[in-house]
Amino acid sequence: MPAPEGAASVRDGEVCGALAQLRCCVVLPQLWSCIHQASRQSRKPCNGKQTPARLYLATLPAVTAMNYRHAYHAGNFADVLKHTVLLALIEAMQAKPTPFCYIDTHAGSGSYALDGFEAKKTGEHKDGITRLHPAEKVPPLLQRWRSLILSGEGNEQGLKHYPGSPLQVARLLRPDDSAQLCELHTDEATKLRELLHRDPRMHVHQRDGYEALKALVPPKEKRGLVLIDPPYEAQEAEYKQIEKALKEALLRWPTGVYAVWYPIKLRSQVQPFLRGLQRSSAKRVLRAELLVHPDDSPLRLNGSGMVILNAPWNLDDVLREPLRALASLLSQERPAEWKLDWLLQEGAEPPAPSPLPPSRLAAARSPLRGGPVVRGAGPTRKR
Repeated sequence: MPAPEGAASVRDGEVCGALAQLRCCVVLPQLWSCIHQASRQSRKPCNGKQTPARLYLATLPAVTAMNYRHAYHAGNFADVLKHTVLLALIEAMQAKPTPFCYIDTHAGSGSYALDGFEAKKTGEHKDGITRLHPAEKVPPLLQRWRSLILSGEGNEQGLKHYPGSPLQVARLLRPDDSAQLCELHTDEATKLRELLHRDPRMHVHQRDGYEALKALVPPKEKRGLVLIDPPYEAQEAEYKQIEKALKEALLRWPTGVYAVWYPIKLRSQVQPFLRGLQRSSAKRVLRAELLVHPDDSPLRLNGSGMVILNAPWNLDDVLREPLRALASLLSQERPAEWKLDWLLQEGAEPPAPSPLPPSRLAAARSPLRGGPVVRGAGPTRKR
């Protein structure tokens, strides 16, 4: 059958791979449904034989709206890592008495019900904050972060609500500190305004966070922290936007601290981004990662990371024990792995980011040849 004019096509042998890639990204449900239905039609037998076919989509549905909703993922293992690092950064900023500004480019709605429909549908928090809730003998940073979560409104009778980054930061800021919160999508921005409208330190902007960053830096306080935490609906395109935003922001505000959260599915997707950060104008770049699955499948979130540009000097020491504890607490069908290393340090030659997680890196390099050695599941070190 000839292709309809202007139709998009995918070879039959490519259907499974294409569907898997689309499904692992967050796309509009009608796009997935349309391609899935068309692929089934393309596989119908002809004269009793299953023959290779070409899949045609006469009309590609427009993908114009964000389909990602964090309510389905709030409090998962990636949130635990991100917000542990965020607390350490806020505390580092508050080590000096002068005020600072917190800027969030993708703020979300600010609070999520763990007993709501979305959280119940995925249950992701059960392998995240819910595991940390009853844990004993956790490092002091994790104790403080857990208390921050449990002391919030709605959690008086137990863990029922998970506060997003803006609400956690609002509970930590001093009277003279301030926050600029950007959220493009109307429903999320409206909820965020309703949540924080009584707090004069918190300013909500319904606009694109990358564009807003150009206007918001440098802040009047001259000191501050930027969190870039996008949904990564199109991962490669998102990385390019982040790189562009960071380059422009560092030109305008070279002393700012910039923290970027990123997902880990395939390690090969992350490596170019990390290498690009090593060529940035930042003085220091610290990476912290937590892997609960091997980083070799695009079909699920295998881990996540936080990379901090112009990180405080001792941030690696502050995060080491909490990361070790999180790897133990949040392991799933296999022991979780963590990584903590400097991608860039002022005056030092940047190391190449390893494409292998620590467990495989240890097997690939022999200590007899001077390679890095993994102690436990932590960062690599020289003997």
